[in-house]
Amino acid sequence: MITKEQIKNTGATFTPKGLADFLANRLIKYISAKNVKALDPACGEGELLVSIGEKLSKAGVSFTLTGYDENDQYLRLAKERMLQFGSGKHDLVQGNFLKAIDLTEDQITLNFFSSEKSDINKAFDVVIANPPYVRTQILGTEQAQELAKKFNLKGRVDLYYPFLMAMTESLKEGGVLGVITSNRYLSTKSGESVRKYLSENFEVIELIDLGDTKLFDAAVLPAIFIGRKRKVKKPSTAKFIKLYEELNGYKGVLIESESVYDVLKSDKSGYFVVGSKRYKKTDGLLKYSISSHSAWEMLSETEATWVSKIDATATNKVEDFFKVRVGIKSTADKVFISEKWDDLGVNKPEEELLKELISQENIEPWGATNNFNLRVLYPHYDKDGTKQTVDIDKFPKAKKYFLSHEERLRSRKYLIEAGRQWFELWVAHRPEFWNLPKLVFPDISLSPRFYFDKGGRIVNGNCYWIVAQDERDIDKLLLIQGVANSKLMTKYHDLVFNNKLYSGRRRYFTQYVEKYPLPDFNSSLAKEIVSIVKKLNESQDKVLISKLENNLEIKVAEAFGVEPVFILD
Repeated sequence: MITKEQIKNTGATFTPKGLADFLANRLIKYISAKNVKALDPACGEGELLVSIGEKLSKAGVSFTLTGYDENDQYLRLAKERMLQFGSGKHDLVQGNFLKAIDLTEDQITLNFFSSEKSDINKAFDVVIANPPYVRTQILGTEQAQELAKKFNLKGRVDLYYPFLMAMTESLKEGGVLGVITSNRYLSTKSGESVRKYLSENFEVIELIDLGDTKLFDAAVLPAIFIGRKRKVKKPSTAKFIKLYEELNGYKGVLIESESVYDVLKSDKSGYFVVGSKRYKKTDGLLKYSISSHSAWEMLSETEATWVSKIDATATNKVEDFFKVRVGIKSTADKVFISEKWDDLGVNKPEEELLKELISQENIEPWGATNNFNLRVLYPHYDKDGTKQTVDIDKFPKAKKYFLSHEERLRSRKYLIEAGRQWFELWVAHRPEFWNLPKLVFPDISLSPRFYFDKGGRIVNGNCYWIVAQDERDIDKLLLIQGVANSKLMTKYHDLVFNNKLYSGRRRYFTQYVEKYPLPDFNSSLAKEIVSIVKKLNESQDKVLISKLENNLEIKVAEAFGVEPVFILD
């Protein structure tokens, strides 16, 4: 019996039948071979192979289905399901496809579960797959290093990246790939290598971002990539579909639909209702450049025009003025961070080392909750603009406390190997910055919460922050706060960075916020925005705050030459 934990650790996310049928139907349109050899390199119970087999049978096309999986229980179920196609129509291999494929020679032969040897390099007309999504560091050091060496990988990557490389090698020239992966690579900096690889090796045909449609039982935000393997690197015209749950109060015309799959198959775009949920579907032509590091743009013509107008009007980006930093990292938060230091009584570390901590749960757009009970044991101080570590012998209570967690702290070998003391924070930042004015915002949030702090608090690792090192930069921070907290910038964020989690939660990565466009800082409109923000930061009156926020939306829109965004449409 396979446990849920085993499934999680191996990255298995079994493909729902509806999604398998949807992908198979899309792929059939692009297959031209008369005797189709189809592969699923991580076939599990065979849902994708069964689906493509059924579609090929219906079309009267001859085929053979090859599937790889390391789990014999999955393969036995898959084999039973394949019997419907008759003998000689399937070849199931118990083994690791990533080890089977040869990236240096044209052919490789193996004999695992199948009765005959299988040539798999450049052998298939179509690959249909939903490879594991697990991060390589979860696999264990030995296996991760083996993968890194074989596929020339650097840093932390998802397992589906080496699968993409291996699947590409298994395809004939002109063969078609239809693969379901996490959608993370579409917009993140860490996805640059995946985007580059796909654009260099495939004629991109379709890209379908399924977002937070929750088609899988697992917490996966999937995307479908369909492409044709090619030799020549040249741009191709590709279509995209983007489907996300609509949570912004849209009150326009809704198209009723039976299922998410019906929405995907519809030739219409706009707003759909399926049961009790509303979805926004966008489609159009995908914009990307071969080998480019930029994110792939999935915007309708109207959206692209709106974004372009803002970009053209902006005179700067956040990164032109400031560095966006992540909060402190201890890699042992339970030791360093607590709201119950007083419970230690006489054993509580010295007050001098206990600092107030801003955490994501404390932040609101124009203020913060008064619940700053979280404090961090911060064994660092500033000396002439440089970070120093305290002499722990001068703080006997803190030393005693640290010694009670010595085993946990000394297990952070990367810190020791870096020449640091065992009781330090891994990322402590420059202590003199904490007392300077700064913007703080959560890593993950339903809506923008850029908070202006001048209380000298330290920022937790679940937040990012921007510090004004010069008095003259404070108004720049306030301009950023006003723009970043606006509904206009939230709409821009969603369109350009396209990285939502479930239930409308947004990611506010450094790589996104540093690219936020800003109006001319010296313009009269920018000064009006700063004036409004100052009032918002000082007010506790909800009615006044609402009026000021509306005025802010108007001024931000004027500064970028577009209409105000009061409902995200």
